[in-house]
Amino acid sequence: MTLQGVAVDRGPVYWAEARPSEGGRTVVVRNGVDVTPAGFNVRTAVHEYGGGAWWVRDGVVYFANWDDQRLYRQDPGGSPVAITPKPDIPRGLRYADGIVAPDGSLICVRERHVEGREAFNEIVRISGDDVEIVAQGNDFYSFPRLSPDGKTLAWTEWTHPNLPWDGTYLSVDGSVIAGAMDESIFQPQWSPDGVLHFISDRNGWWNIYRYANGSVEPVVEMDADFGVPQWAFGSSTYGFLPDGDIVCMYERNATQSIGVIRNGSLQAIEQPFTAVVPLITSGNHAYFIGASPTEHTQIVRLDPATGAIDVIKTSREDTIDTGYLSVPEAISYPSEGRTANAFFYAPRNNDFEPPSGDKPPLLVFSHGGPTGNVRPILNLTIQFWTSRGFAVVDVNYGGSTGYGRDYRRLLNGNWGVVDVEDSVNAARYLVQRGDVDGDRLAIRGGSAGGFTTLACLTFTDVFKAGANYFGVADFETFVADTHKFESRYLDSLVGPYPERKDLYHDRSPANFVDRISVPVITFQGTEDAIVPPSQSERIVNALRAKHVPCAYVTYEGEQHGFRQAKNIIHSLETELYFYGRVFGFNPADDIAGVEIENLN
Repeated sequence: MTLQGVAVDRGPVYWAEARPSEGGRTVVVRNGVDVTPAGFNVRTAVHEYGGGAWWVRDGVVYFANWDDQRLYRQDPGGSPVAITPKPDIPRGLRYADGIVAPDGSLICVRERHVEGREAFNEIVRISGDDVEIVAQGNDFYSFPRLSPDGKTLAWTEWTHPNLPWDGTYLSVDGSVIAGAMDESIFQPQWSPDGVLHFISDRNGWWNIYRYANGSVEPVVEMDADFGVPQWAFGSSTYGFLPDGDIVCMYERNATQSIGVIRNGSLQAIEQPFTAVVPLITSGNHAYFIGASPTEHTQIVRLDPATGAIDVIKTSREDTIDTGYLSVPEAISYPSEGRTANAFFYAPRNNDFEPPSGDKPPLLVFSHGGPTGNVRPILNLTIQFWTSRGFAVVDVNYGGSTGYGRDYRRLLNGNWGVVDVEDSVNAARYLVQRGDVDGDRLAIRGGSAGGFTTLACLTFTDVFKAGANYFGVADFETFVADTHKFESRYLDSLVGPYPERKDLYHDRSPANFVDRISVPVITFQGTEDAIVPPSQSERIVNALRAKHVPCAYVTYEGEQHGFRQAKNIIHSLETELYFYGRVFGFNPADDIAGVEIENLN
């Protein structure tokens, strides 16, 4: 079970739980009791990645339902009632990132789909059967936020080809007050006394600013990121206490901390977590989803005055003996004239010892995004591998967040170059350091990480096997066949299309499959709208034609990333079986296996 989002409504604490055991359904929970009844799935498809699918006011929960994408109102003790019309085309009207105005109306982002053209994104106010368009004309909107007196609305907006971490604008009632095509604005929020605050990367880091007396002023300036990439709606990294002090997350080297900003200075709060987002405040407390290298994800209440922590909910009730947990080591290593970063996990299992003198195989993890990062937290997928004798290196290649804007922009124009170099050099560094077996190196990744996996297998000869989870294989196909949010993503990552069509061709693994000579296993959801099955099928068919060992596993009904428990378990076990066949070992697990074509 995955914890997603937290809210406080006059005392009761609400959160969302994504439950693989229930087919990936997401439910809203109030003080440990389910609010969302069976038959409903709290999830929005705005931007395809969703987020911000529910909000609560005076005990009333408003949420987007996955199957029809309509907004529902659920009064305390009652059943959900649809409050938005049935669209003309299935799931044609989608809603996210909402608030409740003092007059009871809802203000939120709406994505309107029309046959034969790109979707419209806008901010709307919903009051009964009336829907008023508050803002339109830009390609994207997020964070509609009302001032405390309910009279002034702020939001962020941006246009193609940007994504929100590239450049956004901050608007107040339709007038732009901050932002630029190369300045990223994140999470506008009003202080209790009505001063608008926001996060900007104008100084090279996502720092907190305020807009007062017609000008922008820094609240605190540090070489740390107070914001995160806005892949999904509903993220929050700071909030106000009643006296105006700010409780916030700040991130250095992909590790998050909590502090209190008072009179322009930040005081760190000692706490055991290395990831603390989303973070909100209510009354004199902060609430966040905390994660650490050795504990399951938790809903946490923090008293900033004393540092006292109360755990409200954990994602799993069981505990893991530390003798089976591999604790990450932060490593920095040379990579083509720059320094790259990663977290290294050595094999760990109290019940087994490796043969004398034997070095473990290495599995390189390549994260998705690619604008994102990995943090040093308990990741059961990584522990699956380290408890079975693999070493793992989780790479934060150039382009990852949590290291400042300059590092984040290393991938601009260089996707398929910097990420490949940093993944390859992570493996080489660990071989040279003597941690792993240089003859048993493998790489895996999903989505953008799947692309990096395929690119490493295509354009280098370092890895002996790879696992591609719904990875981008052909840049030109991706541009033509993906959704609106990412349809111009490659303008910054590769170059403008079609002007740099040569780069799109030359960096696409699908165009050079003849260079792949090592076994590859591919996993794909049949309903993936972000990286459609056609991308995976092109790679698999080319490997088959070349008689390269390969396997192809599809999951009916899965989208971008697997949500059903049976499929998550099956994919990991199948990948382990695949490596066993390639590297010549028999997994101790009872695994059904998979057909590997062309493997002698």
